Amino acid sequence: MGQELKCRVEFGQQSSEGKALLESTEILFRGGFRLKIAFQGIETMEASGGLLKIKFPEGLAVFHLGEKAEKWADRIRNPPSRLDKLGVKPETKVQLIGKHDEDFRRELTKRGAVLVKSKPGLAFLSVQQKDDLVELAYLTDSPVWIVYPKGLKSITENDVIAAGRAAGFSDIKVCAFSPTHTALKFKPRTR
Repeated sequence: MGQELKCRVEFGQQSSEGKALLESTEILFRGGFRLKIAFQGIETMEASGGLLKIKFPEGLAVFHLGEKAEKWADRIRNPPSRLDKLGVKPETKVQLIGKHDEDFRRELTKRGAVLVKSKPGLAFLSVQQKDDLVELAYLTDSPVWIVYPKGLKSITENDVIAAGRAAGFSDIKVCAFSPTHTALKFKPRTR
């Protein structure tokens, strides 16, 4: 989930008050006009005096962000990794349930996470269809990320949320897991 700030933006001959949103791979502006600037498309960027100036293929956008300008520039230059967004720290006990790709396993190992078969600090349940959600019944003691494919009618965000709540969890966070998968985080309800 990104950061949001009310501000003024100048772009070409236009100037407008609105909302700037700093997402994980892009910065958005919604006001009298709209902008969508992908981090990978940024040609130059400068933050000083409360201004964030971003040159990208369509032109120069100047965000009046005040004290947040330098923080946003740093976040754009150094976006959080997937494991940062998922809350995996070194020595986190992680349980993987279902089929997870080798890239994810390597990231966990490189981060220093400890893969366990029981009593995890954080579980990842990979599902491909609604029937796979029955595994939630066995995960009642720790937070769990449910990783599921984007854009399929056979399993939707509503299906995942309903299954998590039915198993006694509260949904607390969503994260783009990969270009093809989304992750929803659930925590056990206090009893």
